[in-house]
Amino acid sequence: MTTFESRKDAHEGKFAHDEELRFKATARRNKLLGLWAAEKLGYADAKAEDYAKEVVRADFDEPGEEDVFRKVRSDFDANGVEQTDHQIRRTMEELMAVAVGQIRQQD
Repeated sequence: MTTFESRKDAHEGKFAHDEELRFKATARRNKLLGLWAAEKLGYADAKAEDYAKEVVRADFDEPGEEDVFRKVRSDFDANGVEQTDHQIRRTMEELMAVAVGQIRQQD
């Protein structure tokens, strides 16, 4: 194996690892967001866990995080929960940082 091939393989391995961590962190963030939103909606215990799973599943609707945002936004609107778009997006950012930290601790 040449040095070039070896470096290419290492780079591909790092890329795959980084993508896996990004996927795990996003899924963790979405679960945390779902639990946060469930609390705002007045859900507890199993209902809160089920709602968090719905938020995680919402991320598979389309690429990016807009599908997750829209899920939470529409559920808040339907249930009279007062949160601005900015508050929801800020919470998404904050929870991503928490999720990344949790994933790194496990890795």
